[in-house]
Amino acid sequence: MSLAIGEPFGPTPDRVTNSAITALHAGRTHYESFSGSPALRDRLARHINTQVGMTRDCPTTVVDADNVVVTHGGSAGLAATILTLVAPGDRVVLPEPTYSLYADQVAMAGGVVHWVPLNADGSLPLHHLADAAVGARLIILCNPGNPTGTIIPSTDIDAVIDITRITGSHLLIDEAYAGLVYDGTQMPPAAATFDQANHVLCAGTFSKAWAMTGWRVGWIAAADPTLAARINLVHRTFNGPLSTFIQDAAIRALDLPEEYFTQLRSQFQTRRNIMCEALDATPNLTFTRPQGAFYAFPRVHADLPAGQLVTRLAQAGVAVRDGTEFGPSGVGHVRLSFATSIEDLQHGLRRFCAVLTAL
Repeated sequence: MSLAIGEPFGPTPDRVTNSAITALHAGRTHYESFSGSPALRDRLARHINTQVGMTRDCPTTVVDADNVVVTHGGSAGLAATILTLVAPGDRVVLPEPTYSLYADQVAMAGGVVHWVPLNADGSLPLHHLADAAVGARLIILCNPGNPTGTIIPSTDIDAVIDITRITGSHLLIDEAYAGLVYDGTQMPPAAATFDQANHVLCAGTFSKAWAMTGWRVGWIAAADPTLAARINLVHRTFNGPLSTFIQDAAIRALDLPEEYFTQLRSQFQTRRNIMCEALDATPNLTFTRPQGAFYAFPRVHADLPAGQLVTRLAQAGVAVRDGTEFGPSGVGHVRLSFATSIEDLQHGLRRFCAVLTAL
């Protein structure tokens, strides 16, 4: 039973899949623009502006198509951004625990990672972050957090932007899980700061909220369109154009009604609650209740190293991730995903809790 995979439990919505089939039958199988489908870039810009407008309670235009780069999944967007901004020897600040791919891609660019441990409750340690940002080329935030499920409030985002204005660092906010927030928590979109800070970027993907992991389509939005053009050049050099019919389907995905996302959040929140109830009743661990994404990141209070614990759990029939994958502060933690069927989640949690109880 796997509680290790970061992939939504449901299929891609039928209307999105059917739009790809229609596009295939219509002959949409040839090269699209190397810069991404103009129609998709325009639609993504409208999507971003809508999200910002909902936050500000007024119509707002902060981006147009020139600010948007369509990418081969969120991962390729992150890689293109890091390769554009980071030269060998440049420091990149990573508040952690955080998504493991950031450090890998910084290393690929020849950069140097500067880890900054999060506070015990998953919030940003702004004072330490300010110290670390001096001389840094880039800061990368994950919001909502993977693996913590913590949402960074707008006040902290503003504080980090103030820090980067002083240090001259760029700020990249990965919003892969932006559509998955719980308990009515507000998640400020990074693009809401674009008209005030031209050194901010955000990364998005269709993988999570739209259940399109295998489709491999994401985006980068940059406050500065000249920076977006530079990222676009790096991305298209490595990747070439995205599949045309998949970009057509992505446009259809952006037209899904709000009811789809309301229902999706409700389904994930039910699973989040099931996991939290099980962890609350389990000895030998503490955890912070996830506000978004679909992970919990409990700390296990035992003499057994996390790597050995992960092995013991696998032997008991449940797979989880070793917390050390997500940075130095992950020592003693494991990551559990609740992005699975309720039946599998309950079975997996029973096995997990039985092992923890026996420690």
